[in-house]
Amino acid sequence: MNRRKARSVAPPAWRRVLVLVLLLALPVVLMARAVSLQLIDGPFLQGQGEQRHLRVESLPAHRGTIRDRQGQPLAISAPVDSVWADPRVTTQEASQQDLAALARLLDTDPARLRSDLNERRERAFFYLERHVSPDLAARVSALDVPGVALQREYRRFYPTGEVSGHVLGFTNIDDHGQEGVELAYDDWLSGEPGAKRVLRDRHGRNIEDVERLREPDPGHDLTLTLDKRLQYVAYRELKAAVERHQAASGSIVLMDADNGDILAMANQPSFNPNRRSEMTGGRYRNRAVTDIYEPGSVVKPFTVLAALRTGRYTPETVVETAPGVMRVGGHQVRDVRNFGELTVAGVLRKSSNVGAAQMALSLESGQVWQTLNSLGIGEPSGVGLPGDSAGRLSSMPSERPIERATLAFGYGLSVSNLQLARAYSAIASGGELPTPALIADGRRPDPERVMSARRAAQLREMLTAVTESGGTATQAAIPGYQVAGKTGTSRKAVSGGYAEDRYISTFAGMAPASDPRFVAVVTIDEPRGDAYYAGPVAGPVFAAVMGDALRLYNVMPDAAFDQPGLTVAGGESP
Repeated sequence: MNRRKARSVAPPAWRRVLVLVLLLALPVVLMARAVSLQLIDGPFLQGQGEQRHLRVESLPAHRGTIRDRQGQPLAISAPVDSVWADPRVTTQEASQQDLAALARLLDTDPARLRSDLNERRERAFFYLERHVSPDLAARVSALDVPGVALQREYRRFYPTGEVSGHVLGFTNIDDHGQEGVELAYDDWLSGEPGAKRVLRDRHGRNIEDVERLREPDPGHDLTLTLDKRLQYVAYRELKAAVERHQAASGSIVLMDADNGDILAMANQPSFNPNRRSEMTGGRYRNRAVTDIYEPGSVVKPFTVLAALRTGRYTPETVVETAPGVMRVGGHQVRDVRNFGELTVAGVLRKSSNVGAAQMALSLESGQVWQTLNSLGIGEPSGVGLPGDSAGRLSSMPSERPIERATLAFGYGLSVSNLQLARAYSAIASGGELPTPALIADGRRPDPERVMSARRAAQLREMLTAVTESGGTATQAAIPGYQVAGKTGTSRKAVSGGYAEDRYISTFAGMAPASDPRFVAVVTIDEPRGDAYYAGPVAGPVFAAVMGDALRLYNVMPDAAFDQPGLTVAGGESP
């Protein structure tokens, strides 16, 4: 019975045969399918795979906008297209007619285009043209050249063009700051690119956005202390003066006397940051910050300050300058003419080199040097722009009489326009030396007191006489306002001494004199022609720019304009 049950449950022989056949047939089927995929359907499937492939694509980040203090845009980023190619595809599938048509659109030689593509035939990406116009982008897209496509990027635009080019600087083709504010605050302005995964066809065109991997993080906006209205005025007046006097270059800085805000800063020759062809080193240098020069007589107020501090001098103290020349060691110090007896105030009014030298030599060695050093001469201004020059002031005061004498009237040291504007701001603000600022609402050091308010008032009153009848800068006067300032006409240093026919003309001043609102420094380098003294060359530029600033900001004329002047006697020290 057990044998019968065993025989009844044994599997039929045909089942074993069927399983064996299936096991033997399966490899045959798999092999046949593999042969079919490789040999029969292979070309079709390979073509389909090449036509659709996943890529990770960068999403450009919007660079922050730069604005002036009124919120007006000075630098903005706008979306543009760039033309690129996949040389692996273009070299294989684009016809000669396609490449010739593309070369015509890109304004290049067809042979050069083919050569560039062939040299990079192993690469998957090659820019053909960056930042093209919308019309050109549309025409390139319409050609439908295999392997050629468009990529969205951002390009920087500067609405004010060359008016504020030196301050703003510019970005390179990849939107990274290269000069000026764009370079100094590149990290703040730059965004963080995003990324997305896309499906592209064999011609490099995106046919589907698969997923966003990372959203772009736009850059931060930046507000400057510049006033675009005053920037235009400063640019216009400076350019006209440089052209009128056929000068080599020029520079102007306009500052808020209270806090050191830079309201305008312009240079000539200028450049347009929207035109990359103009970006040569000599043109985009911000001369107001980087270039230094021997300032000449604009330093004399600081020599007078050093003398007043001793108590031995007052504005009415008489200084004998006759016969208009004095010998110091083996050298001579000269005035333009014999002024005879002058008061200390008269030394500034007539800009007497002899008077300034006599006062300096009567002081203890180093007192003029210490005064200049306390006013920031010889150290960077702290504005935070690239190339902020420290100028040049000897590390220690000189004991040589001739060097002490020449330092008193502005030789033997070098300053930038911004340094000089900062030093004059101390006179304008009642004795506090500010740190120049270009970023609105930015952190800045507290101003440092470098002279007493009384000394500053004395200097302002004496400097007011410079722009009045009998002074050296009547052309810097502004109707309705008192102007305090000083001229400086210095010879340029050349090999072996100083040139006889090359000058730098400078005017530094403030208004209204009784309670200054603004400080400005104007420099014209190498004026040619009959006029080269600072009064007629730099003075009118100051008057035009300062006058417009006072009117635009509704500054009332001096309370002291029709009243008796300030008391300038005394011997108080800071």
